[in-house]
Amino acid sequence: MIDTPQFWQWWILALGLLVVEVFAPGAFFLWFGVSAGLVGFIVLLAPGLGWQYQVAIFAVAAIIAVAAWRQYRRAHPRESEQPLLNRRGQQYVNRQLRLDAAITNGFGRMKVDDTTWRVEGPDMPAGTLVEIVGVDGTTLKVRQVSP
Repeated sequence: MIDTPQFWQWWILALGLLVVEVFAPGAFFLWFGVSAGLVGFIVLLAPGLGWQYQVAIFAVAAIIAVAAWRQYRRAHPRESEQPLLNRRGQQYVNRQLRLDAAITNGFGRMKVDDTTWRVEGPDMPAGTLVEIVGVDGTTLKVRQVSP
């Protein structure tokens, strides 16, 4: 049969889960560790609590902690210093460049920095000054800049 865990065993489990969180961050082990620490505190106050109740309290506390954290993160998303870091095409919006090749039948090509991009817009000859107004996948949407 399972012996009833003591408060210090829950605290050791909590410490172990927090150490796992340090080496494998993802915010789940953190909340499991907090829940184990809470159960340890409850067992310290009520040492006769059966192991079934201890495990049930741990499970409920862990579920509530993870759900509360997810709700908090949804309501308070992290703001990045570089929100367009992995959206390269979006970084080019509002930039003005000259067409390398003519846009024919609505499509053409243009070199932006070190990459040649497919462009979409009204038909225009090569050398026309255009502004990038949007991105659709790997296609830059452009419009002619008024002289």
